[in-house]
Amino acid sequence: MRQPLRLLSLRLLTLTSCLVACTSVFADSYRILISNDDGINSPLIHALRDGLATLDDVEIVVSAPDTNKSGSSQSTDGGSRRVERISADGEFFGYAVDGRPADAVRFGLLHLGKDDPFDLVVSGINQGANVGDVSHLSGTVGAAMEAIYQGVPAIAVSQDTANVDTAVTVNLTRQLVAKYQREGAPEGIVISINVPGGELKGVAVRPMGESYLKFSPYELTRTDGEVSQFETAYVGNRALDSANDTYAYQNGYATITPLKFDWTAHEMLSEVEAWGLTLD
Repeated sequence: MRQPLRLLSLRLLTLTSCLVACTSVFADSYRILISNDDGINSPLIHALRDGLATLDDVEIVVSAPDTNKSGSSQSTDGGSRRVERISADGEFFGYAVDGRPADAVRFGLLHLGKDDPFDLVVSGINQGANVGDVSHLSGTVGAAMEAIYQGVPAIAVSQDTANVDTAVTVNLTRQLVAKYQREGAPEGIVISINVPGGELKGVAVRPMGESYLKFSPYELTRTDGEVSQFETAYVGNRALDSANDTYAYQNGYATITPLKFDWTAHEMLSEVEAWGLTLD
């Protein structure tokens, strides 16, 4: 009977080890890196951090630009990086990175997440919408795009500049993060959330639409020899296509838009190939 007992003991030991290992895996915190493009002192990144911190079993790290870097897209300024530890209300809050939004995310993922990788990046909350073509200019979306460039799922969160309830934006983001935490996040996809001001009609999942901003013509304001000064400004633009996110946003809906890194116009590949361009 010694051999069967010995085998039984070995099997129990193996099972126990497996249970311990599995428990350890499930006990690990869901690591979230938060960034933005308005800078680490924006009250909206603090609201986002506080809202997501109420989720169970999460670890949140903040790595954001040290100053406002709106409109940076996914650009980088390269070179060395000065990083400062920032406190809020007497407690450590996060890392202020001397760089652009994508730089702050890259520092977070490659350095702060070097030994303990992040599960998700959340960029926001941005002050100002990023619906439609404006997304290509947005540092908020650019920070999220840097995340998927580094192989980490991401969410970009924006809201109107006035008459908006930030608690609604935080709650919508929190719901999505909780879903990812339970079920996993889609790879290579940025979910862009935009919440308008005023009375909300609901949530609309829509594709990227028209830009809600346009530039006014450049106006010459000063000339000094060979140097001239020109001024331009953003002007509003109403969306006409009711099927897109810009239209839904402008008509009172919080919008959800899945974005991806690949800008290829796949439907044009065969046509361009038929042009017969050569090196001759």
